Amino acid sequence: MSKGQKLYTIDPQQYRATYDQAVANLNVQKANLNRAQKDADRYNTLAQQDAVAKQLVDNANATLEAAKMQVEASQAAIQQVATNLKYTTIYAPLDGTIGISQVRLGAAVAPGSTPLNTISSDNPVAADLQIDESQIPRFLKLQSQPNVVRDSILVMLLPDGSQYKYPGSVRIVDRAVDPQTGTLRVRVAFPNPNKQLKVGLNTNVRVKNNTGEPQLLIPYQAVTEQMSEYFVFVVGDSSKVSQKKVTLGARINDKVIVKNGLTEGETIVTEGTQKIRDGAKVQVKM
Repeated sequence: MSKGQKLYTIDPQQYRATYDQAVANLNVQKANLNRAQKDADRYNTLAQQDAVAKQLVDNANATLEAAKMQVEASQAAIQQVATNLKYTTIYAPLDGTIGISQVRLGAAVAPGSTPLNTISSDNPVAADLQIDESQIPRFLKLQSQPNVVRDSILVMLLPDGSQYKYPGSVRIVDRAVDPQTGTLRVRVAFPNPNKQLKVGLNTNVRVKNNTGEPQLLIPYQAVTEQMSEYFVFVVGDSSKVSQKKVTLGARINDKVIVKNGLTEGETIVTEGTQKIRDGAKVQVKM
């Protein structure tokens, strides 16, 4: 479907009759204005000769001004009904794909009733992400660099697990952070020349970590939470465990990045973390 294509026609008979009535009313008001103008001219000429009472002159001028306002009101009414008449033929406002019609031929429709149909833009298609507030500078930088190749930065995983072949780009960064979640909405656009993407599709968008530094990654199930703080159990001498506080980064599938609290090479408990306590002995399985 292309922009400007005719989609629906609503019976214009009622709207055309209203328009014709408004035009007729305008003609009446113009005739009244013409008469009021002549009366006002006549009385003002007589007033210059002191041949008529001033009150009659004032009344004629007031009638003339009222007639002018009536003409303006009639012209505004015509514009309104002309707009209604124009919208009896509905055209596509954009290029895209139209859905299944929500009304049948001959059905009665009115403003505010069930939408006739929904049109979605095909290319590009946007995906909305909720990002942590700490990531805002990074996405603002991506938005301000539209010419940077992002093949490995913003990619989409389709519901079947395959990777969409076209990379995305940041189009819009929302204006305000949600105070309840501490996240901000970002809109990422993906080219869709083959119409493979559909509106409402559930997908995953991956954003590559571009810090350029190695990150420590552990299984998320090894993390325990206490009073909004995060801990892991580290295996020490004699297979005894000790609880260490950690600072977490982004979660990646079933794993999570550890920013602080652990060092590479330490052994951590990944199973049964809810059953053990600080100082307990565990059996290490390799």
